Amino acid sequence: MAENKLHLLEDFAPVSTQEWKDKIITDLKGADFDKKLVWRTPEGFNVQPFYRLEDIQDLKTTESAPGKYPFVRGIKTDNQWHVRQNICAKDAAKANKKALDVLMKGVDSLGFKLDKQQLSKEYIATLLKGIYADVIELNFTVCVGKAEELIELLVIYFKEQGFDLNAVRGSINVDPINRMLVKGKNLTREQVAQKVASVVSFAAGHLPKYRVIGVNSVSLNNAGAYCAQELGYALAWGNQYMEMLTEAGIDAATAGKSIKFNMGIGGNYFMEIAKFRAARMLWAMIVRQYEPICNCGDSCNCEKVDGKYCPCAMKMHVCAETSEFNMTIFDAYVNLLRSQTEAMSAAIAGVDEIVVTPFDITYKEPDDFSERIARNQQLLLREESHFDKVVDPAAGSYYIETLTNNIAAEAWKLFLDIQDKGGMFEMVKSGAVQAAMQENLTKRLADVAKRKETLLGTNQFPNFNEKTEGKIVKEACGCKCGCANEEGERLATLPRLRAAEQFEELRLQTEAAEHQPVAFMLTIGNLAMRLARSQFSCNFFACAGYKVIDNNGFKTVAEGIEAARKAGADIIVLCSSDDEYAEFAPQAWEILKDAKELFVVAGAPACMEDLQKLGIENFIHVRVNVLETLKSFNQKLLK
Repeated sequence: MAENKLHLLEDFAPVSTQEWKDKIITDLKGADFDKKLVWRTPEGFNVQPFYRLEDIQDLKTTESAPGKYPFVRGIKTDNQWHVRQNICAKDAAKANKKALDVLMKGVDSLGFKLDKQQLSKEYIATLLKGIYADVIELNFTVCVGKAEELIELLVIYFKEQGFDLNAVRGSINVDPINRMLVKGKNLTREQVAQKVASVVSFAAGHLPKYRVIGVNSVSLNNAGAYCAQELGYALAWGNQYMEMLTEAGIDAATAGKSIKFNMGIGGNYFMEIAKFRAARMLWAMIVRQYEPICNCGDSCNCEKVDGKYCPCAMKMHVCAETSEFNMTIFDAYVNLLRSQTEAMSAAIAGVDEIVVTPFDITYKEPDDFSERIARNQQLLLREESHFDKVVDPAAGSYYIETLTNNIAAEAWKLFLDIQDKGGMFEMVKSGAVQAAMQENLTKRLADVAKRKETLLGTNQFPNFNEKTEGKIVKEACGCKCGCANEEGERLATLPRLRAAEQFEELRLQTEAAEHQPVAFMLTIGNLAMRLARSQFSCNFFACAGYKVIDNNGFKTVAEGIEAARKAGADIIVLCSSDDEYAEFAPQAWEILKDAKELFVVAGAPACMEDLQKLGIENFIHVRVNVLETLKSFNQKLLK
């Protein structure tokens, strides 16, 4: 048998980028290449339909190695990450019991939200009983004013339990700027600087491996920030703390090693991978400018940057948390799919910890089932899919390397703009960040209303028969610091509105009404077009919780209207082809113009102006604002 081996590089002539593009343009048959295939991202740059080696040849990101400055490929040489679960610790004994339980179920990082009022030696001892702090990473969120007291209590407890203070690792989420953004606390720059410097100085002498300053850009993510936007603000946020700490006399290496980034993960899969890669690179470059002299000691064999600067101080430690912004109440199990792809993005990007938000958090306190599924979403990636076995698998991808560079460029522009305007503190103090996020949210909500941004199960392909039936029982582990009740002028706060909430309000109105509106599809004429338009219309009206009745087709308009009336229809939707609307729509209008039923034409036919002159007002098609249109129907139909 002859051996005919295929040699790709020898047997096939190389094809240039222009040749590929020419072939694509030919296949488009006259359609504009840029309009049809080039995607303009919300971040402000274009994404091409294909990329080639030449697109990344000049990119510096491809020269990086895992664990090496500037850390675009990760701050470590493996892809292990901590599976973290956050626990509300209002009741220390219950929180401890829960912690010990989840540690047996795959969790190796715990986040405790502490109660300021109960903070004491006994409280900490009860909370941490039986937890090996030198093995399990412990993270704490507490009122800013109680951070140093917490450090002191932890030191006492760790010493009593015989833990080496140089071995315990974790974090305390001290972030006054986030308090300003989320709670509206009106702090001065001096107050913020004094607090962060005091906490870092105190922690450095007691818990050297604890990161005690948080940059909680997850708050921006949950307010609707896009990838580059969250990253740009996060960099300015972290730099603000670096500036304050070094101005207070704390050396740059200690300052850099005290900061931890708590970032959100949005639903744009590839963009989020690129965001975290770009984040590490840019943060390393920022800290490098502070010239952090290595203070790791003789036990550290880290490879100094430029022969003297501490790479450990330049490493961005990231806890990534799946977003709440795109989560929904209706069709809530779809939230599992969203958070799974988000967790995949973070795992591939090589973050240090992942928190998967339970799917039911939008309408109730997560229960054992939803928390177990959230843990298992990560464990599946690690134990079954082996995402931990390969470091930065996205490296070398023409697409992701290009995205990394583009997101870095856009985030850097925002970072420099913030610096020119006085830094992150001044931007928050003046309300500029809050205003920018409100503007961004307004745009995103408008895109959701028009289905430019899709939320499956909410503004597209809803579950027709779903009812909430009292499942909304929202309780939160609230802040106990009392800052919401403090006197004095308040700052503007970040908006907190999920993308789905306006559609959910609409559907809840329908559910609470005495009568559920019925939308009847009067399908007639061209088979393909009437089926397509009836499917579109059924999905359209189901987004408001209406009962929809589809049909196979009618021989005459009159027959369809008679069937609709027998079905108790409130809305009769004519579904046909553009050419046939000129005949069928006037026939239907002649019968319905003085009737109680609302008449709707599915589509935007060429004869629409003529139909409007007859008095037909309601047309639904891909260009209408779905939310506003459904609101208008609710106003007419709900009693």
